[in-house]
Amino acid sequence: MNQQGKPKFGKVALVTGGTQGIGLSFAERLAAEGATVIAVDIEPAPGLEDRLVKLGAPAANFLQVDVSDAAQVRKCCTTILKRHGRCDIIVNNAGIYPRAELSELSLDLWRRTMAINVESMFLFCQGLAPKMIENRYGRIVNLSTDALGLVISGFSHYLASKSAVIGFSRGLASELGQYGITVNVIAPGRTRTPSTAEGFSDLQDVKISSAANAVKRLGEPQDMVGALSFLTSDAAEYITAQTLVVDGGLVRGL
Repeated sequence: MNQQGKPKFGKVALVTGGTQGIGLSFAERLAAEGATVIAVDIEPAPGLEDRLVKLGAPAANFLQVDVSDAAQVRKCCTTILKRHGRCDIIVNNAGIYPRAELSELSLDLWRRTMAINVESMFLFCQGLAPKMIENRYGRIVNLSTDALGLVISGFSHYLASKSAVIGFSRGLASELGQYGITVNVIAPGRTRTPSTAEGFSDLQDVKISSAANAVKRLGEPQDMVGALSFLTSDAAEYITAQTLVVDGGLVRGL
């Protein structure tokens, strides 16, 4: 470490939900920027570690974790610190968005949505931030959504969780700023990923989804990586507690 606590060589970065869609693009960008990348996901990811190393990561790990399971998340944090000695960047990207109207929304689905979308962020930050505090350096980026600024039904549980992400991030930024740690939020718009592909299978669906955007097209995972690259860089060391909406200009601020 140098005097400011910044890693002298490549940083160590965690990306949850890091094997597909936006999370995979995040992992690939961080690898290309020279970070050691730990990708966490519930499904196996054969070949991912080699892929990230070929992109430029000094090393890469895939850890199979159900982020809704607190014990698994805590074990994951212990493994990361044991293997790498630190974690400089946390990207809490894992999330679910199952549609359910209030009349059919079960308590189990509500709790699972909160566990994956919010509680996992809390647990990863709680497990890894102490080392950031010790090193007096860290970048935390949490994922919310631009849908908080839209008229949308059937997703009250999802919107509640993503609102909590912003509140949690602002509170954490206030707590950790004194240690050289920033906490920010990226709020993507509708993005074409494997999990959204079915909904965008029809060309008309794509046109409807992007018609109100200032940039007249659907988002792609690669559209999100510039925001992450900046917020995790040393150039953004005075930016914290902010929400950056990346949706082609659909929502004009949150």
